[in-house]
Amino acid sequence: MIRRLTPYIIVILTFCIVPQLQFGKAMRYISAAAKSDPGYPDDVAYGVNKFSKVTVRELPSGLTRFFLPGNTSVRRVQLSGSFNDWTTQQGLMTRTDSGWVSDIKLEPGIYAYKFIVNGRWTRDLENNLKEADGFGDYNSIYFRYNYTFRLPGNQSARRISVAGSFNNWNANELVMTFKNDHWEKQLYLHEGSHLYRFMIDGRWTVDPSNPTQAKYKSEAVSVLSLGETATFKLNGFTNAQNVYVAGSFNDWNPNSTRLKKTAKGWALSIILPKGNYEYKFIADGQWMTDPGNPHSSVTDDNHNSFMSVAPNHTFVLKGYNNAREVRLAGDMNNWNPTGYTLVHEGNEWHISMRLKPGKYRYKFVVDGQWILDPGNKQREQNEYGTGNSVLWIAN
Repeated sequence: MIRRLTPYIIVILTFCIVPQLQFGKAMRYISAAAKSDPGYPDDVAYGVNKFSKVTVRELPSGLTRFFLPGNTSVRRVQLSGSFNDWTTQQGLMTRTDSGWVSDIKLEPGIYAYKFIVNGRWTRDLENNLKEADGFGDYNSIYFRYNYTFRLPGNQSARRISVAGSFNNWNANELVMTFKNDHWEKQLYLHEGSHLYRFMIDGRWTVDPSNPTQAKYKSEAVSVLSLGETATFKLNGFTNAQNVYVAGSFNDWNPNSTRLKKTAKGWALSIILPKGNYEYKFIADGQWMTDPGNPHSSVTDDNHNSFMSVAPNHTFVLKGYNNAREVRLAGDMNNWNPTGYTLVHEGNEWHISMRLKPGKYRYKFVVDGQWILDPGNKQREQNEYGTGNSVLWIAN
């Protein structure tokens, strides 16, 4: 029986541009059996590993090494987890004189895993982070780090910690370690904007190495933004007093993210997590889609502009040059027939998106007619007997 992860609840942060930053309360990962697909943990705000004895570590090569100590007399050990779709056929580990090892490539994030020892599933007993697997047992949890907080000097300090919006300002949790000439703390930190401060022997202080600051409860805090740069541009409207952008990235707040006036109109660059976003401009109170962006989507009968930050897949439909419009519908938008609008260039229609690992069923809608993707041979039958195209996104 495959041991899969009880999925996590998504941690939602409100990402807005400085200085009008607004943040929701960050949460630790917790079980939520109704959320996401099994085996693919949802996003969490942050994470730190807790080992009794380190059995998972990062190698200089960039690979991550999993180690199962002992068990040298067994015949076969496999590594299975959310990173390989909980395989029972692959993931063979290599025997050493002290145990079993497996080196794999992981992107920063949270992963669930188990060892399969001679066909018997077991969690990593040296790993103190675990999560119920839905079968009366536990999966082990590992965070691959992507950020290090550093504070120079303060050699005489007795205790320094870092806290922020990502951990509900808990100053007792992320205690830093002094190394050479600075204090540091490694962790996994989700992409987006975060407020933070250091606590030095009971006294709060901003990060002296970070010039970007904001106000939190009337006190100065440092601002850290992780992700990709997204640029919003609205040409014209030079007589407008204010132009804002609102979308799924800032909870559709119409007054938080103001564009800057340029010679040709308005523009603003902000850092966003990788993903797909809907948005609109608000010029002097008037909402509008982006006239410079041909991609759009419809949610709850609202027509919005669509953009993808760091897309990892492009849907392409060749031909159909006489079609008035082509849209995409599938698991990624609950099969909304108004779907995502593709752009026609040359002899093809296309749209790029950021998709999480897993399986997606989809179809194109050409002038209202549903069709399979002729460029994709992977298909499966549906309840209407017309079939769906199938796409797998690997980790």
